[in-house]
Amino acid sequence: MIKTKIKRNDEVLVIRGKDKGARGKVLRVFPVDGTAIVERINMIKRHTRPNPQKNVQGGVLEREAPIRLSNLKLICPETGKPTRVGRKRLEDGSGARVAKVSGATLS
Repeated sequence: MIKTKIKRNDEVLVIRGKDKGARGKVLRVFPVDGTAIVERINMIKRHTRPNPQKNVQGGVLEREAPIRLSNLKLICPETGKPTRVGRKRLEDGSGARVAKVSGATLS
């Protein structure tokens, strides 16, 4: 598995693309592809056919499409500013993510 600096439930800022400047919560991360799905970001229209067996009504649905991790920047929970993410070894030997802007430890 590939380590990513952005995790599920992180608040991120889009720094590139059609949704540049928008903030959202990460719903899913796909480390192998290097992409993530962010709430209400990179919305696409999906045309679906009705399927009564699966109880799908059909029609045009709007949903989030994956966005590259390189186009996202983490929001520091302390300062509320976009930040890069570093790693730090704690006293007990475990590793933690650290915000470069404030030095705050991230969950």
